[in-house]
Amino acid sequence: MNMQNLMAQAQKMQRDMQKKKEEIDNTLFTGKSELVEVVMNGKKEMVSIKFKEGISLDDLEIIEDMIVLACKEATQKVDKETEEKMGSLASLGGLF
Repeated sequence: MNMQNLMAQAQKMQRDMQKKKEEIDNTLFTGKSELVEVVMNGKKEMVSIKFKEGISLDDLEIIEDMIVLACKEATQKVDKETEEKMGSLASLGGLF
């Protein structure tokens, strides 16, 4: 394989990786707990948070825990999607 072909292949991999990363960044991921629903984008930025009806301030400690659980779930979904779409290319991210 000559150097030109190798470079072309590397550039194609870089374009493919960038396209997949953009797809992931623009995808919304929902994490739910018993009282809270959190939506994050693929950059792990929280887009929205919704509380179930009937929550009172007396439930504040529980609500805080539920927010953490919902965020963890949404983050795990982002990580899973990234692994599925990027696969072995994810480990090459520093090369490009």
